[in-house]
Amino acid sequence: MPLGDMRTPLLSNSFDTPEESLPCDPGNPIVGILGSGDYSRSLAMRLVACGYRVVVGSRDPKHIATGQFPDGVQLLTQREAMVGTEKVVFAALYPEYYHTLVGLRDVLAGKVLVDVSNATKLNSGEPSNAERLAELFPESRVVKGFNVVSAWALQTGAHDGSRQVLISSDCPEAKRTVIQLARCMSFLAVDMGGLASSRHIEDAPLRLFPSWGGPLMVTFLLILFFYGYNFLRGVLMPYLSRGQNNFYQLPLETVNETLPAVALVILALVYLPGLWAAALQLVRGTKYSHFPGWLDHWMGRRKQLGLLSFLCAGLHAVYSMCLTLRKASQYRLLDAAYRQVKAGVEHSWEEPQVWRSDFYLSSGILGLGVLTLLAITSLPSVGNALSWREFTFVQSGLGYAALTLSIMHTLFFSWDFAIFSFAYPYYMPPTYLLALILPCLVLVGRLFLALPCLAFRLAKIRRGWESPCHHPPQTQEDTANGVLPRDLSGDV
Repeated sequence: MPLGDMRTPLLSNSFDTPEESLPCDPGNPIVGILGSGDYSRSLAMRLVACGYRVVVGSRDPKHIATGQFPDGVQLLTQREAMVGTEKVVFAALYPEYYHTLVGLRDVLAGKVLVDVSNATKLNSGEPSNAERLAELFPESRVVKGFNVVSAWALQTGAHDGSRQVLISSDCPEAKRTVIQLARCMSFLAVDMGGLASSRHIEDAPLRLFPSWGGPLMVTFLLILFFYGYNFLRGVLMPYLSRGQNNFYQLPLETVNETLPAVALVILALVYLPGLWAAALQLVRGTKYSHFPGWLDHWMGRRKQLGLLSFLCAGLHAVYSMCLTLRKASQYRLLDAAYRQVKAGVEHSWEEPQVWRSDFYLSSGILGLGVLTLLAITSLPSVGNALSWREFTFVQSGLGYAALTLSIMHTLFFSWDFAIFSFAYPYYMPPTYLLALILPCLVLVGRLFLALPCLAFRLAKIRRGWESPCHHPPQTQEDTANGVLPRDLSGDV
């Protein structure tokens, strides 16, 4: 690549129309924008880049700095702009200023008025901004849309931001017009129904990670449990019983003992609902019965649980590498060397421990690597490039491989400690032993479902077969009319 190309910025700092944008075709309809703020500028940039002619209506167009809008955009007064607009008008101003547009009712009559505003607070119980706009302009066809698209996504294009545009309106023709406009702008329009659904659409940008609440709460509770258990077992009880001061372990060592246990349990929670769903289908003998609501909700949060498991595993790897940098580790190493010299031990090599530590580290690194691959493929930009078979192989096949490697990592670390009494101080089992219970149950359950007798029946059920108890026997009249039994219909 020439050096001059390296100096060219990825995103232009000016508002000039990019080279790849379409020329403004005089035959294209003129799109109007009410307002001259940041969102109005971004919207004008995107429309011009897609070949539309744009006219912006401002209360005082003379105060707009030169070059603030792309070339080709006309800056006029609000009335002049609306007179020149043919069909679609974007209301890109705050809802508290909607009343200032009442004087434009005559020029906005019959036109599609797109409301791009958001709610100011969640679940207010009041009419939405779009509904209030429809009351102010009863002769206009109000459409709710584009409020979930940021100004950055409009400037950079749909490939760098959210592609979905939620659309709602009580006028089907106006809704189709805005949906077609969104598609021409390379966005994915989603029909949300009538204007009553605009309340939900306006609340959407205000929700902070709506699908992460449950997974984050589960992760927090697991961290609280395992950290409290490690604190009680390794710090508080030794101090109360023997006066041993281990409080220095709280910032790093106790955290590092907590993170792998949390990561392992959360990873098991990713695959447990799938096993539960398969068991329900086997018991019911059909795939047409709905799962319980809690199971549906759980299965819909598996991606978030998987990413949180990856986060805890990654933090565990970083903490483990930092353990040797502590002063406490240096002191322990010096003490061990002094005791070895004092005991006259010249060769402390233990072959089983060497093999054990290498297997322990290797399985942990491989497990983290597979988890990283799972996290990458969960990104929409990567997952959308995979076929369904490829995505299933990565998320299910490699997911169980990551779970197996994580279990091996734990077992290689301390598989035989559980048989010694010193591993149960104060009658409390080791943390890793508690963390292994659920993952091992999940792995055994998956192996159980892999048995040919169960795997074949489950495959039949998922291809539409049903147990005879779920439908009445075939009658002669049904046979004469060509009605197939449910288990032969192959419904998808």
